[in-house]
Amino acid sequence: MFTEKRINRLKWACRRGMLELDVLFLPFVEAAFADLDDGDKLTFERLLTCDDPDLFAWFMGHQVCHDPDLADMVKMVLNRVKVYGE
Repeated sequence: MFTEKRINRLKWACRRGMLELDVLFLPFVEAAFADLDDGDKLTFERLLTCDDPDLFAWFMGHQVCHDPDLADMVKMVLNRVKVYGE
């Protein structure tokens, strides 16, 4: 389902206009994306379509994401960063 070409597009989409998001997304794709189930992969792909200000607010804890699937993905990315950032 996720071909190499599609994954490369995801990696490109991980390059945001904000360094704070770049350092979350690209390492997540490179280290954890392959281990996600298909549903989570689709959710991550959808997360990348969100606007940077919303993403920043969700990841920094300034706002709550009201979409439960996206909110779970935000937590998953943050937990992955915490595990490998320690």
